[in-house]
Amino acid sequence: MAEQIHPIAKLAKEAVESYICRGEVLRPKELSAEMKGRAGVFVSIKKHGELRGCIGTFIPARQNIAEEIVTNTISAATQDPRFTPVEASELDDLECSVDVLTEPEPVQSVDQLDPKEFGVIVECGFRRGLLLPDLEGVDSVEEQIRICRAKAGISAEEPIKLYRFRVKRFI
Repeated sequence: MAEQIHPIAKLAKEAVESYICRGEVLRPKELSAEMKGRAGVFVSIKKHGELRGCIGTFIPARQNIAEEIVTNTISAATQDPRFTPVEASELDDLECSVDVLTEPEPVQSVDQLDPKEFGVIVECGFRRGLLLPDLEGVDSVEEQIRICRAKAGISAEEPIKLYRFRVKRFI
């Protein structure tokens, strides 16, 4: 029996297929209650368990979560600078997961962070780095912050503001 895919993750998979195969931006018709609200959304695309693309927004930019998923899925498949764009021949090997974010909240101390429970945003001026929670191989707050600094081009000496958020992950 095939593994059941959550409707939110299924929407991401359909969005990447629609765009890569037909050049069409999927327009979801039936929205579940979970798709009607507004939230930041990250879409991760994996191929054989390895990351193939990941793009998201931590502040909502679209009318609803469904539109956020479709837009960010297409970006993850075609615009992630770490990877070449997804090709049609890869579609059967791809899995999509979707993280719906809570609104980021400022933290005063690293003691308020936990890499399994909270994602982190590191900010210095206009530069920001974000890391989702509960990622394989990221087991400490220090590692989360180091990765976020590197993503944003913030040196270890520069002062930073920290924010945390939770996610609901759909696979």
